[in-house]
Amino acid sequence: MSVMERRLQILLDQQRYDRVAREAARTGRSVAAVIREALDLRFPDDLEPSRAAAAAALLALTRDPGTTPGEGPAELKAAYATALDTAIAP
Repeated sequence: MSVMERRLQILLDQQRYDRVAREAARTGRSVAAVIREALDLRFPDDLEPSRAAAAAALLALTRDPGTTPGEGPAELKAAYATALDTAIAP
């Protein structure tokens, strides 16, 4: 992704905003990030189809962060500690 260089103001009805806000809260992201994701999925970059496919695959992995181990820093730290303990165990 490039640096954010454009500002956009949109008006949403309450139902649309509520849907976006629920998804943002559920996934721990900002409302703006959810809207950018929706735009990327609806209007993929035609010049780089493999990048769009990779982005879609990554987004699919992050839709429900509670189901995949290692999603958060605590899980990654625990997995690293376990691997380190295993590597140095006699």
